[in-house]
Amino acid sequence: MTESVSSRHHGISDDLRHQITAGGIKAGERLPSEADLARQYMVSTPTLRSALAVLEREGLVEKIHGKGNFVRRPLRKITYVGGWGTLDPSTATDADLRVTVRRTAIRAHGHLTTLLRVPNDSPVNELLCISYEGESPHSLARIYVPRDLTPTAALSDGPSCEGTARGFAALNPPPAEIQETVCARLPAPDEASTLRISSAAAVLAITRVAADRTGRVIEVAHLVFPGDRVDAAFTTHHVVDERRTQG
Repeated sequence: MTESVSSRHHGISDDLRHQITAGGIKAGERLPSEADLARQYMVSTPTLRSALAVLEREGLVEKIHGKGNFVRRPLRKITYVGGWGTLDPSTATDADLRVTVRRTAIRAHGHLTTLLRVPNDSPVNELLCISYEGESPHSLARIYVPRDLTPTAALSDGPSCEGTARGFAALNPPPAEIQETVCARLPAPDEASTLRISSAAAVLAITRVAADRTGRVIEVAHLVFPGDRVDAAFTTHHVVDERRTQG
């Protein structure tokens, strides 16, 4: 019985996939309601949802709560350039992305205090940056900065992170050390919801910690990209000790 149900939902996903790839259902088009599709394929709603979940994991369909299931428009792949970049999680200059920003004043607790190297309950500004390609969310970043270091440009919510980024880049003294930790993992529930991706779709998560010449951390950034939308490029420069070469 289980094999029959499994075979049925894979058959439905195969049929819908063929309709999408053949252009019978266009990118951005809303699929019939789940109830209508279940009647069309003569299956239960749970079986139909299992079929749609397969297409979600493949990136062909996205479920927008309150609106329905849509054929996903192909989103461009960008390159994340390691190092001190902008607050926009995409540092690729050719990416035509719109970025929204939401600022929240919080108190540092737990692992955040370790990353920022501040006492528990220290005042911190959190900047939530979400990039969009058209109306589809592309990637997100959560930026944490000690309250006394937050530039004036970051104190108001705005349509883009670019002005905020210039403010951070102008900090005096400038960042002297940047450490980035990269991992592939499954998205947290809020990340999957924000990015409109399946909870089974892998994301590339980057934690960036920037410190000044005194060792004080001036920014912690948590960047999250769906795995099919980003390449990460890192360049290592060999530092030559001039004293040894002269000796």
